[in-house]
Parts: sequence; structure tokens; C-alpha cells
Amino acid sequence: MAALAGVTFANVLVFVQLGLAGSMAESVAIPYRLFKPDLLIMSPVESETLSDAATLPRQRLFQARVHPDVTGGTPVYMGRSTWISGHEASSSIQFFGLAPDAGSFVHNALVDPLISLSLSDTALVDTLTRFVDMRSFSEASPEAPVSFEMQNRQISAIGTVSIGGGFGGDGVFLVSDQTFFHLFPQRSSATPSHILLTLAPGADPGRVAAELMQLYPPDTVRIRAVTQAMEHEIRYQMTERPTGLIFAFGVAIGVVVGIVIAYQVLSADVADHIREYATFKAMGFRQVFFVGIILEEAIILAAIGFWPGLAFSHLFYEALAYLTNIPIFMTPARAVAVFFGTIMACTLSGLFAMRKLAAAQPADLF
Repeated sequence: MAALAGVTFANVLVFVQLGLAGSMAESVAIPYRLFKPDLLIMSPVESETLSDAATLPRQRLFQARVHPDVTGGTPVYMGRSTWISGHEASSSIQFFGLAPDAGSFVHNALVDPLISLSLSDTALVDTLTRFVDMRSFSEASPEAPVSFEMQNRQISAIGTVSIGGGFGGDGVFLVSDQTFFHLFPQRSSATPSHILLTLAPGADPGRVAAELMQLYPPDTVRIRAVTQAMEHEIRYQMTERPTGLIFAFGVAIGVVVGIVIAYQVLSADVADHIREYATFKAMGFRQVFFVGIILEEAIILAAIGFWPGLAFSHLFYEALAYLTNIPIFMTPARAVAVFFGTIMACTLSGLFAMRKLAAAQPADLF
């Protein structure tokens, strides 16, 4: 039971770190999934992330429309504000400003709600916003709006979305471009955060992006498919930003802890049965026989210890998702990877535990 508890603990440690890393990647992907265009035009300054990129001139949109394969385009405005919803409650809100008639650029479920944002100072609020009781907004509609204050301005919630926060914010609100300028008066319609483009059916996004780059002065824009931009940001967040590196380091520590625990368990077992092993060795059994025994024991230990680790980790995911609203959940690919990783770690520990027996002579073992 002690050995299984050790393997279970190591599994939980690895699962937690992988889950947090996966939730960060998922939170990065959420804003990209709001849209369904073919190409995304960004400023080359700080373009590794969607929220931190600098603004760019709106004329880049009109220049792109010259290309015969570009069938449509719309600007996107992004801004962040703090919503103080109570005496001790505040949330960091990411605002997306879009033209109400930009339904062809957003997810299908947002097309009709986006049209309703034509009314000034209205918003679609995120029901998964952290640190705010959003139950009063659940029935919000154009016929029964729910008012709240933001940026010293009264805003009416006329609908809801379920997006959720991440490591960079607590929620996402969608507003029209005109409402966005009311909330952020320092911003101008001439400088959108990003530009979305749709292409003609059958057009190759890579080819069109390369041809569009020829229309602009060097180093003034970055054009990528939306999926490419999303994958680039996830890779950047996981490999270059401190949070991603911390999670990767945590996974490595969990693996090392698991190997050490399994090594201690198997090494102690070898020591406890050293006389039996010595008897077999004196009878002429070769080293491969002992390796088979220890490896079998290691695999059994890994296979049995994995399941309680999986169960505890699943419960931890559910508790963390409930308390923080971060997108953390168990995936089949992660469970399979940790299962085989556990077997490999225990196998490696078993091989290390065999070194003492391999070097000893039968006479020395009695």
C-alpha cells in the first residue's frame, strides 16, 4: 500500500502540472475560437500574443481587399478593463469590439447576438467571469437588459456568452465597435487591434498570405491563418513565457519524484529478497531472469498505482475548474500518455534497482 501510495502521488503531481499547462493552452485558444476567418492580420510588434499585439492602420484592410481572393474583411478592437462589481470584487475583463454586421467572421452561435449589439452601450457578457456572481445576468436579453457600470459608463447586458477566463484575464465581453469606443475613448476606429479576412472558396491561405505581404511595406504587418496564429501563441506561452516554463519544470519534477519513489520501493524489495535472489543466482539463473522479475513487479506497480492517481487528479480538476473557472479537464490523450510514462518510469527505476544484484556474487549475498 505504501508503494502504491507513492506511485499514486507521483501520478497526481504529474497530472496536476500537465492539467495546468493544458488549461493555459486552452485559455490561449479560446479567443481565437470566437472567430472563423481564413486569415488574421496583426501588427509585427508584440505579435506573439493576441492581446498584447500593437495596433495597426485600418488602411491595411482596404489594401487587402484589392486581392482577388479576399472576399471580406473586418477590424477587431481589443481592450482590457477592470470591472469593480462590489466592495471587494473586481475582475479583469477582455473586451472585443466588432461591427454588428460582422456575423460572417464569428462563430455561428454568435451571429444573431452580434446583430443585437447595434444598440449603443450594449454587451454580451461572459457567464463564466471569475469573482463575479453572474446569476443575475443569466436571463439578460434585448427585451430585458441587465445594467451594470463599466469605465464610468452604464452598459446594458442584452445576452450572454460562455467563454471563461484564463491566466491573462477573468472574462470576455463582446461589444459593438461603437460601444468599444465609448468604453475606451482613447482608441480610434483608424487603429484596430487586428484585421480578419475571409477568402474565396478553394483559395490557399498560405499562398494568399504570401501575396498579400507583397502589397505592404516590409515589416509592417504579420499575416497568418487563424489556426497558425493560435498554435504560435500556445507554443510561445508554453516555451518562452515564465508561466509555461514553470509548468514544464513542475512536470519534470513530478517525473523525477516518481522515478525516485519507484526506485526506493523496488530497491527495498530487492534488499528484502536478496537471499532468494542469491539462491537462484547460485543455481545458475542468468541476470535476464532477475531483470524479468523486477520489470514485471515494476509494471504491476505502475499499472495498479496509476488508477487511483487518475481518479484523484480528475477530482482535483473538477474542484479547480469550479473554484477558478479555468478550462482544466482530463483528456484521453493525457491519461494514456501518463499511463505509459508511469510504466516507463517504474521500468527505469527497476533497472536501477537491479544494479546492486547484478554486481554481487552468490557467495557474497549469503
